[in-house]
Amino acid sequence: MARAIELATENVRTGRGGPFAAVVVKDGRIIAEGTNQVTSNNDPTAHAEIVVIRKACEALKDYQLNDCEIYTTCEPCPMCLGAIYWARPARVFFASTASDATQAGFDDSFIFEQMQLPFAERRIPMIPMMREEARAALHAWDEKTDKTPY
Repeated sequence: MARAIELATENVRTGRGGPFAAVVVKDGRIIAEGTNQVTSNNDPTAHAEIVVIRKACEALKDYQLNDCEIYTTCEPCPMCLGAIYWARPARVFFASTASDATQAGFDDSFIFEQMQLPFAERRIPMIPMMREEARAALHAWDEKTDKTPY
């Protein structure tokens, strides 16, 4: 965690991004480091956890982080939490809480609130369409015998 905090502080000092960083550890060794790069890369998905998951998966040549631990400087936001669950690490350690982040101007509670609303009532309306046509791809996946399940 100390390394993640050091990276986050340096990220702020150098102006490369927000005050967040994460590392992935396997067998007691850091295999990937990531910092928030949202503003430096003009990428709203470039949160530290997403960046580090991508780097760690590339290093491991696997789409899962089996037997790995993620150390992140802040409690993961909804997007990062989803990515963490898909990556399947053994555990996640975090330092600051979502409440701490809110006090610093990073409030993502509205996303949790939006998820509870019906599609059409969300701040960005979610409009279902062509469901039956899209289900053909799901059916093709279901029928595929040589797929790699994930």
